[in-house]
Amino acid sequence: MSTNQLDKKSEAWSALFSEPMSELVKRYTSSVFFDKRLWQADIAGSLAHADMLAAQKIIGAADLASIQKGLAQVTAEIESGAFEWKLDLEDVHLNIEARLTQLVGDAGKRLHTGRSRNDQVATDVRLWLRGEIDGIGELLVALQTALLDLAEKNVEVILPGFTHLQVAQPVSFGHHMLAYVEMFSRDAERMLDVRRRVNRLPLGAAALAGTSYPLDRERVAKTLGMEGVCQNSLDAVSDRDFAIEFTAAASLAMVHVSRLSEELVLWMSQSFGFIDIADRFCTGSSIMPQKKNPDVPELARGKTGRVVGHLMGLITLMKGQPLAYNKDNQEDKEPLFDTVDTLKDTLRIFAEMMGGITTKPEAMEAAVRRGYATATDLADYLVKKGLPFRDAHEVVAHAVKSAISHQVDLSELPLAVLQGFHPSIEKDVFDVMSLRGSLNARNVLGGTAPAQVKAQIARHRTRLAG
Repeated sequence: MSTNQLDKKSEAWSALFSEPMSELVKRYTSSVFFDKRLWQADIAGSLAHADMLAAQKIIGAADLASIQKGLAQVTAEIESGAFEWKLDLEDVHLNIEARLTQLVGDAGKRLHTGRSRNDQVATDVRLWLRGEIDGIGELLVALQTALLDLAEKNVEVILPGFTHLQVAQPVSFGHHMLAYVEMFSRDAERMLDVRRRVNRLPLGAAALAGTSYPLDRERVAKTLGMEGVCQNSLDAVSDRDFAIEFTAAASLAMVHVSRLSEELVLWMSQSFGFIDIADRFCTGSSIMPQKKNPDVPELARGKTGRVVGHLMGLITLMKGQPLAYNKDNQEDKEPLFDTVDTLKDTLRIFAEMMGGITTKPEAMEAAVRRGYATATDLADYLVKKGLPFRDAHEVVAHAVKSAISHQVDLSELPLAVLQGFHPSIEKDVFDVMSLRGSLNARNVLGGTAPAQVKAQIARHRTRLAG
């Protein structure tokens, strides 16, 4: 195919075709205006492939030098915005190849020796996604750090811990923030695990069956910093497990963001009044001047559905495909690209937003007191006096019922009244039933006692610095 023919590819793919592609089909099948973001990966893969072709004596040294010079100019043109992306050339790969051939002639045509767009695109997507995963890892570190900073400021602040959205037991606000640090640390681990399977080389599988040229695929993998090569040519060109697996990990990270968002929205409402989010992350109402709306966490909660939807779309995309490559797989890119963009933007803004949160300890403590949150502490106190836990549970239930009827907290019931529920209760029970006493009592690994929270913060900081 001549340079002119390649530039006008849409007129006919080869001599096999007797009529040009219709304009409607051209627009329908083109991907260049969304897959052009792969250009850096495409050029990196082409340079590694050309280097290997020369080392294997498949192309000459002069051709390699021309390809390297030509791709350097293509890079400069794309970076400066001078590169002309053409719909007629369908995708990022043919656009770059056509421009290269214009620049260096036959050497540009030889670049495609021993490869197909099938293994080329699979390589490009993997290279691009690897870099994005590394960036996401940095953003997850930033978010965890912001949560640790907020936790450290609020170790001693008492928050009502909920089950079934009802006050259950007092916890440290810092401890509550550390729960999200744990979630996002697992997300980071998952991303690293996914990266290993992303970072494998399909190039050299060609269209589906491998190639008759004596390629050195391991050399290309090493040049590109990949951890190995895909071992089956059919699987290499048709596998999109890595994209699905990444989107699954991204969906779970967004679910964690969404859970945090839900709590921030609740806590900021007048019904709770536990926190305030900085004005720069909120909006007002077009009709109600008193409103301050937590739009960022609300929108992140909504965007979670978008990312989970992409996961379902990718799984459905692959479920009915026979081996090997099918045009269906062009549809993997837009959901994958949008998943990456959405997750990165969300993590970035949340890392900033968490630094702009102020807590309202008085409101939190008042809410804890309304919920008889130290009832379990009274039960534990009775167990330590010798009662079986089930019996202690029953005794405390009667005490709570009495406190409710008198509209007071458990700790406000007189000692004589408490002793009426069980004679082993003594004056020291009031220390046990205090909010601070309840918090400090849970001084066990993973517990909410301030000493444990401080130890966990130190552990996480060491981990993130490592």
